[in-house]
Formats: sequence, C-alpha cells, structure tokens
Amino acid sequence: MLPAAKSHRFSLADVMPNCLDALHGRRGALGLLPVTHAVVLLVDGLGTAALTPRSGHARTLASRLGVDRALSSVFPTTTAAGLASLTTGRPPGQHGLVGYTAFDAVNDRVVNQLTGWDDEVMTTDWQRLPTLFEIAAGAGLAAIAIGPARYRESGFTRAVLRGADYRTGSSIADRLTRAQEALSGPPALIYVYVPELDSAAHAHGLESRNWLSALEELDAAVGHFVRALGPTHGLLVTADHGVIDIPHAAQRMVAPELLAGVRHVAGEPRCLQLQLEAGESAESHAERWRAHEGQRAWVATRSEAIDAGWFGEVAPEVLPRIGEILVAARQRIAYYVDPDDTGRRMIGQHGSLSPDETTIPLLRFGRWG
Repeated sequence: MLPAAKSHRFSLADVMPNCLDALHGRRGALGLLPVTHAVVLLVDGLGTAALTPRSGHARTLASRLGVDRALSSVFPTTTAAGLASLTTGRPPGQHGLVGYTAFDAVNDRVVNQLTGWDDEVMTTDWQRLPTLFEIAAGAGLAAIAIGPARYRESGFTRAVLRGADYRTGSSIADRLTRAQEALSGPPALIYVYVPELDSAAHAHGLESRNWLSALEELDAAVGHFVRALGPTHGLLVTADHGVIDIPHAAQRMVAPELLAGVRHVAGEPRCLQLQLEAGESAESHAERWRAHEGQRAWVATRSEAIDAGWFGEVAPEVLPRIGEILVAARQRIAYYVDPDDTGRRMIGQHGSLSPDETTIPLLRFGRWG
C-alpha cells in the first residue's frame, strides 16, 4: 500500500494562512493569538528527526520541542514544492511546483524549479496562484520577505514571494536583525529564509560538524530575536522538509532495462518522476519497477499517487507536470541515471516519504509561545 503524504493534522501549507488570521484578529485552526506582526522563520532542511537528538546544540529551539506539535511537509519533500506551499497555502497539485525538476509538456523538456525559470516557460503563471504576500498587501498589511541577496532577482523568488518587499541579510543574524527592524513598523507578515543548514547537510551530512555549527548559529540568532519580541509579536520556526544522510555506497544506478521506453527523468534522486514515450503503458512500467525495486521504493503510477493524495488536489494544468511513474525511495538510498551526475557528491538528501523527510517542527515564540 502507498503511504499517505500527510502524516499530521496540519501541514506546511497551514502556516501562513493562520498567520494572516492572527494578523486580522482571528484565531484559526492553529490557535494563534491575534498579533500585529507575524514572523515565519523557514529553516531549509530542519526536520524534527534531525533536530531532536541534537537539541543540546539548540537550547532555544529545544525549549519548544516538547510543547509544540510537529507538522507534515508536502510531497515531494523538496524546497520548490515546500516553499511554494508555505507562501500560497496550497498543496503542490494546486500551485504547480511538483518537484525539484518537473516536466514541461509544451516544450518537451525537464525544467529545474529553482533555477530554470526562463521566458520560454517559467513565467509567473507557472506558479499559478496568488501568494499570501499579495493577499496580505491587498488587505493593507506590510508583506516582507528576508533572505540572502543572491536570491533577490531569481525567477523562483518572483514566483513564490511575489507581493513581498524583499530585504537582504548575509547571515542568519543579519536576516533576523532585518526582521527585528520590521517589528517597529506597521502591522506585517514577515518571512525569513535560512538556507545554511540545508547547504551544510547536502555538502557534509547531518552528522558533520558543519551542520552542527549551522544549527548553533541559528539557535543563537533565534534566541537573540526572541528576547526582542514585544507583547504583540509572534514567531513561528518551521522547515520545508527534513534531511537524511545517504552514503555514496547507498547510491543506486538505475538498471538500463528500467529506462527502456522512458523519455524523461525528472524529480530528485529520492523521488524519480518518469515521463514515458508515447504509447508506453504506465501500468506495465510500474510493474517492471516494482519487480526490480519494490523492496526499496514505493512505485506508483501518476493516477495512483494522485488517488493516494500525495500532491493534494491536482489542477488540470498541473497534471502533465507530474511523472507518469513515481519512484519514491523507502530505504536510505538515492537513484541516479548518469554516473557523472554532480548530484552524487551530495550526502544529505530528501524528496521522499520517510518520516525523517516529512515531519517538520512548528515552534512557537513570543505571543504564540
């Protein structure tokens, strides 16, 4: 049986809509008290399973671990899908960012959802929904996004953060200083992005000193920021997905016979999305993959994955972007097609449905703590 993508009552898509409720004086499903300033700190890659055993390195964050309930990420557990769900309040099947890479049927190609935004296909209507920043600004609130300067002009930023005033900070502390400055301004929805832990995990792994150093840097900056919160300020710390370490020996090169009849391979190493040549049977290909990899991965046709709710409700425009076959790793492995793929250098990985990847924290501070 295929697992459910949503393992908790609430998901990442619930976070910002509930912040807007609190800014409008309403207590939504998350029970957030009314505030004048709502701050969402998104720590890329900070899964609950990674944070909990390292809580001694993050005492500010750990102070809420035993109090605040965790959330589900969205599927696939990758940044493009997760951040778009955070900032639209909708699942990937609605906003359209359905993987790290996805199939562009009009141009018969695979496009990178983080870096592949060109004029040919990646216009603003590829991410097809209004953002919650646009909704906040339309309601008279300030809408602020704070992140590294290198992301300011990216197509992905324009797609998922449109409507926000983008402000920059080179370090985690710098970004939270910008957020602290915004607390003295008009009522605002404030988003702060922290990519440092995800970058450290990819390059060095969760078990590395590099990842622990990034966690300690994060915790120190959050502790300082929490002490500056006023009585009408709320802070939520969450993540887009978790991470697991995949050693080089656990990488699996896809057998050539499994690629016969496959036109494009999209997705990510822990969740392949296969587009087939015209006339090929998805059911037959899925059975072939199950016979070969069924002990190591969940294999689903597109319709099976949609019926299982992996992408949430799927809009007709989004349907062709989803692979006709999905191969989601259930063991600590990653799949590669090209032996020279530079992604094989990564240690920390994500994308599939394991609890380590899907369970994320929602830590509450300030008025919400």
